[in-house]
Amino acid sequence: MIKAYTAANLQDAHILLGLLRSAGIEARVLNANAQGGLGEIPFSQTYPEIWLTHARDLIRARPVFEGFERPSPGAPPRPCPVCGEENPGGFEICWNCAASMAPA
Repeated sequence: MIKAYTAANLQDAHILLGLLRSAGIEARVLNANAQGGLGEIPFSQTYPEIWLTHARDLIRARPVFEGFERPSPGAPPRPCPVCGEENPGGFEICWNCAASMAPA
């Protein structure tokens, strides 16, 4: 295993975990419950971390991290292909029904 990313919060860590798994990269979130130790341990050691199961996947994972940090700006809103609800252009999953927003 190799540490690949330190997330700002647990929500971001799990979003990234899902993106990595979608890309076929095995990963885990560590330090998921470390925030409870804040005060006993330094805050810099409580951030959730993404660890890759295989070090060889680090090259494939970097674009996932970069894409997460810099989502496409200015993409127009678009309707969900399943429920029709309008979603911001950068969304990959419908906020309403969790369907994929990937073009068909």
